[in-house]
Amino acid sequence: MKALVTSNLPKEIIAMLTAEHEIVVNTNDRPMPRGEILANISDKDGLLCTVTDRIDDELMEKGPNLRIMANYGVGYDNIDLAAATARGIWVTNTPGVLTDATADLTFGLILAVARRMVEGEAMLRAGEWKHWAPLLFLGSEVSGKTLGIIGLGQIGKAVARRALGFNMRILYHNRLRIDEEQERYLNVTYADLKTLLSQADFVSLHVTLTEETRHLIGARELTHMKSTAYLINASRGPVVDEKALVEALRANKIAGAGLDVYEKEPALTPGLSDLRNAVLLPHMGSATLETRTAMARLAAENLLDGLKGVSPRNCLNCL
Repeated sequence: MKALVTSNLPKEIIAMLTAEHEIVVNTNDRPMPRGEILANISDKDGLLCTVTDRIDDELMEKGPNLRIMANYGVGYDNIDLAAATARGIWVTNTPGVLTDATADLTFGLILAVARRMVEGEAMLRAGEWKHWAPLLFLGSEVSGKTLGIIGLGQIGKAVARRALGFNMRILYHNRLRIDEEQERYLNVTYADLKTLLSQADFVSLHVTLTEETRHLIGARELTHMKSTAYLINASRGPVVDEKALVEALRANKIAGAGLDVYEKEPALTPGLSDLRNAVLLPHMGSATLETRTAMARLAAENLLDGLKGVSPRNCLNCL
């Protein structure tokens, strides 16, 4: 069978694939241009893509032999799932393996923005730090504060477990309320969205991107937040109306934001990079050697399953 891999993967993963099939791999550490994907897909039985690849009906039309599309990532809003299902193409993702890495980074963002770490480091590197002073770089405590988690899936729950170590009060808002036993175990309290936004000192987003969650946090929602509160987003960029966020940060309507994802990444909304009360990271929530290798292995296993005609283990549209 033939397959296309749109991003460079660890050598052992590529070896695992080439041992069984004819594989074309993008060996550059940059996304494969769409034109190259379209030019290479015509005779392929499988595709291993990443969240940066737009996999739409046009692409599937040019790949009539496709039977499996394995997404390297837990989010799959880059793939037209309905079109794939209509064409009988399996689609998979890589859930679970990036939970801890993303939760760790979420707490890194919380600490960094609350304690003004990036500002402090920039001053130090620029040679502008001349002395210690009692009122220099005053930030906000994290311990004992209220954390609001929007989206209590695997990553949201992992963030909640970490918050327990900081003795935080934890509110959560979810499409479906979890059972009481899990609430007691995680020490979380369900709240409607407005209540969560108005009471939380830190609002952390962990929802998948759907039409319902696009711009879930906009100008109206930001006005519900306390002026001392921080917004954290390590889910998907379009969940936040970035223009509204820039305006809120610029006017100090909220204290700050920690972002790992962006509405039109890699582009930033004008003005965002100028804000000192925003900590900005380049979509690196899962960027540990262990996690990215595990993601690659899981995506490869899904691809191999599909090429064999076996229902893949992480199938999003298997009947």
